[in-house]
Amino acid sequence: MQKNLEIGQIVNTFGIKGYVKVVPYVDNIERYNELKKVYVKSKKETKEYEIEEVKYQKNMVLLKLKGIDKVEEAEKLRNSFLEVDRENAIKLEEGEYFIADLIGMSVITDEGKVLGKLDDIYNRGSSDIYVVKDELGKQILLPAIEEVINEINIEDGKIIIHIIEGLI
Repeated sequence: MQKNLEIGQIVNTFGIKGYVKVVPYVDNIERYNELKKVYVKSKKETKEYEIEEVKYQKNMVLLKLKGIDKVEEAEKLRNSFLEVDRENAIKLEEGEYFIADLIGMSVITDEGKVLGKLDDIYNRGSSDIYVVKDELGKQILLPAIEEVINEINIEDGKIIIHIIEGLI
């Protein structure tokens, strides 16, 4: 299990006072209001920052990080990812999971056939789509709905699914 969880990516600067524009990776972007600190992870390093201010613009988050006071400083953070400690992550309801915990799990049918590993998850409206890759790299797209997902077992690293007619 990962120690830190990704909650967004810095994609641009905003204004001249050092704000960064973030694409949020959370269901409820107002969750950012509760954060006191974040880790900014670039290719070179991971650095902790205190959050001074949070604003919203459309579906983006604007963050003012302590010590980043000029647009030139904010520019250096572009394309970095934001992370939080698992302890500071939102508390999940029963039946909810962090994507980071699901990626890499084995996907097996209720008949025992191994389909592959969960490679990605994306949302397209009413439900998430699970992208499963087999050992040859072929992708299978599965809707994350009750009729298909029978069981998710984090401890065993397995997702048990039911193949409904026309799915594969």
